[in-house]
This record gives sequence, C-alpha cells and structure tokens, in this order.
Amino acid sequence: MRFARIAAFCAASVTTLTAPAFAQTPYDGNWHVTIVTKSGTCEPTASSLLTVADGKITAPGANVSGTIGSGGLVKVSINGAYANGQLSGNAGSGKWNGASAGIPCSGRWEASRQ
Repeated sequence: MRFARIAAFCAASVTTLTAPAFAQTPYDGNWHVTIVTKSGTCEPTASSLLTVADGKITAPGANVSGTIGSGGLVKVSINGAYANGQLSGNAGSGKWNGASAGIPCSGRWEASRQ
C-alpha cells in the first residue's frame, strides 16, 4: 500500500516537472485584422497583423495593449482606438471607436487566424 502511494506521488511529480513552463490560450497565434469605418473621418479601411501570446495582444510598431480571454472575449487598445468583440475558432468580429483630429469615429472589425 505504501509503495503504491510513493509510486503515485513520483508519477505526479514527473508529470508536473515535464509540463510546459508557459501557458497558452486557444487564440494564441497570428491574426489578420481588418477595420472598416462606419462613421467619422478615420481612414475608410485598414489592416494589421496582430500576435496573440498567452492571451496578450501585440503588434510590431504599434501601441497595442489588450487581452483575449479563454472564451474569446476581445478587449484591446490600438494607437488610441478601443475595440471589443468575440473570437470563435479561427475568426472573429466586433466594434471599435476612436478619433481622427479630435473628431470621433467608429466602425467594425473582422479577424482571421493566419
């Protein structure tokens, strides 16, 4: 009986030691995002490649901060604009708002996993 408990403890310890040291979320990877302006004077459309790692959103050369929850809920700020929405599988969409020269603008965004 004692041997069985020791073996179970050792097996659990080995499993813990071999587990990866970093967390991943279902939405980690590269995403192509297209925004479309519906109101205001912002550019009519724009595209960007964003990277999600451990649920955190980054982009080269852009001031980005945001997260994607394990359920796909998106909350992000990109160069002063704010967006929220939902990812599911390899796609997603949502709304955004910001300003151009102090004039408010808003629209929709769509994303696809690359």
